[in-house]
Amino acid sequence: MLQRASLMTEGPRLCGNSWVFQQDYAAVHSARLTKDFFRENNITLLDHPACSPDLNPIENIWGWMAREVYKNGHQFHTVDALREAIFTTWSNVPTSLLETLASSMPKRIVEVINKKGGATHY
Repeated sequence: MLQRASLMTEGPRLCGNSWVFQQDYAAVHSARLTKDFFRENNITLLDHPACSPDLNPIENIWGWMAREVYKNGHQFHTVDALREAIFTTWSNVPTSLLETLASSMPKRIVEVINKKGGATHY
């Protein structure tokens, strides 16, 4: 998944050469293979609490995707049809959404600090 995610091109393109990748500490994210991938590709990780949706813009992307997949009350009759819709939607996440979320990170971090780790409007 990480290799297909275009991290090596999209990270620097969206955030500049000193970009930092963000993930929580879910088991799949802390697996040896995942850690090896980041180390081998010299990807810097943002250190933050395990359950921090206030700092995790992927939650916004999941919400956008759910709205797109189920737009107009669409229902799926097979798992394959749902899977195809999810992959198609993932492939069409607007660059403008990614740019907006990336540029919101400084404000998110400041708000979390000001709230002393409490809930934010994100």
